[in-house]
Amino acid sequence: MSSTNPSTETALENPETGTIDMKLEVLTIPVSDVDRSKNFYERLGWRLDDDVAPVDGLRNVQFTPPGSGTSVSFGKGLTAAAPGSSVAGLVVSDIEAAHGELVDRGIDASDVWHGPPFPPEARQPGVDPEHASYGSFCSFNDPDGNLWVVQEVTTRLPGREWD
Repeated sequence: MSSTNPSTETALENPETGTIDMKLEVLTIPVSDVDRSKNFYERLGWRLDDDVAPVDGLRNVQFTPPGSGTSVSFGKGLTAAAPGSSVAGLVVSDIEAAHGELVDRGIDASDVWHGPPFPPEARQPGVDPEHASYGSFCSFNDPDGNLWVVQEVTTRLPGREWD
């Protein structure tokens, strides 16, 4: 039996894979109206971590989705990207329950589909017939049009861990 860390084993199999743990902790998205976006992410049920304006022209609002190790940051003076230009992914264990919660919270979520997320023409309606992990999706946009793709993952691929 090996006592090697699974992430190290993966790195040894693929010499191009790094060996230093790097965790994505904050994703910055561009918005046009900070307070409108703050209200939207509160409505999603995400935890407000911070709302700070330490200097003139800078405001940082940070939310964390339930169960996530990564937070979303937006505000004033954080990015030059155009509002609505972000595409991000969320992972859930039950796409139908997640879709239901989004709708119950008043979020205009797409119908659930299976097949590839892009291009939209390749999507098939409903949950993946075999409930394949990584196979079912829905999506929603924030008030600026930043796209959130929600993907059902029930079994992780090797080398990926749930924290």
